[in-house]
Amino acid sequence: MAFKDIFKRLSKRDTGEEQREESAPADILTALMRGDKITRAQVLTIPAVSSNIDFICSSIASMPIRLYKRVGNKVRAVENDNRTKLLNVDTGDTLDAFQMKKALIEDYFLSSGGYCFIERYRNEVTGLYYVESDYVSVNFNYQPIYKSYVIYVEGGTYKPYDFIKLLRNTKTGAFGVSIIDELNDALETAYQTQVYQLGLVKSGGNKKGFLKSEHKLGKEEIQALKNAWRNLYANNGESVVVLNNGLDFKESANTSVEMQLNESIETLGKQIDKIFHISDNFDNTFKFAIYPVVKAFETALNRDLLLEREKDKYFFAFDDKELLKATIKERYEVYKLAKECQLNTINERRRMENLNEIDGGDVIDFGLGAVLYDVKTKTFFTPNTNSVTDVKKVEEESIIDSENDTERATPTSEGEQVTIDDVINEEAEK
Repeated sequence: MAFKDIFKRLSKRDTGEEQREESAPADILTALMRGDKITRAQVLTIPAVSSNIDFICSSIASMPIRLYKRVGNKVRAVENDNRTKLLNVDTGDTLDAFQMKKALIEDYFLSSGGYCFIERYRNEVTGLYYVESDYVSVNFNYQPIYKSYVIYVEGGTYKPYDFIKLLRNTKTGAFGVSIIDELNDALETAYQTQVYQLGLVKSGGNKKGFLKSEHKLGKEEIQALKNAWRNLYANNGESVVVLNNGLDFKESANTSVEMQLNESIETLGKQIDKIFHISDNFDNTFKFAIYPVVKAFETALNRDLLLEREKDKYFFAFDDKELLKATIKERYEVYKLAKECQLNTINERRRMENLNEIDGGDVIDFGLGAVLYDVKTKTFFTPNTNSVTDVKKVEEESIIDSENDTERATPTSEGEQVTIDDVINEEAEK
């Protein structure tokens, strides 16, 4: 309650109204009872929300996007494709690739979705232009099976394939549901708690309350009291107000709220971390907070950036190696384990560390007395005996020996088998 209303009530002596003790309503409760919807700008002033969104957006935006092609049972990276340049370097827009990806993911969480216009010349993608979701409207037909929609931007009409659409919890494919719409009450509580705390700081920690007067106050007395009270709550002036005889100050009943304020802020922070699936364990954070958004982004790129004839063989994927890189000690321990389990070659491990390949490094150590297998030539090399074994040649010789054994074996009438040597011996005896 404003102090001018308090003084107005104190001055109503001539109306005969009875002076009543009345406390100011708590800011948080008042805001929640109004049912106001928190805005995006207000949500981003909540430290826990802002930091979590920035962490997720920056982590994903920092990962390069690669284009891959399936060739038989193998997958190889496609180099010199203009689409990867647009996604990783220069979009053709005022935003660079990092800023574009970060903006799309932020809209994914805080609005109806992230939208990026695809500029094409015939079948070639020539530019990617981020569009703020506030400028995007969708005309959707709500047929349960054959769904369709049209996108409008500033009077222009576009087809769904003209945009990359990064949508959260969508059931239409045209627009998603933001965390603001989904968790408005929780975010509103966190925001109003912060506003309440700010009010306490601005007031210098002085508690709210009201004045009670037993006598009529003159205009000069009221004005002097106003000025003294204003200085008290300004947090930069006098910190003492002297009350004359007949004046009494009553605190509002919000002490219990103030005592639990720190605990409430801590609890709200933990709840916000749960909303974004952020934890102290980075592996869990990547698995539950980052990876689902990455897959949603990849799926959107594969649907809208690939030609129909490319979708069977080509696909976009984020390269998360740099993000998941551990410390040097942890990485080398993993390499040692991979070597013992014969999972990769020396050169493959060197490539993981951005080191040049070495001649003869495409070998796997099988551990059998340092027997090395060359995956390219399909040969075993035993350093102890300085011998090389060709796997393919051994297989061919094994097949020939098996066929020769079959030809040399001749069945008898009794079901017994005799060899060619037995026949030769019998002829010699004759």
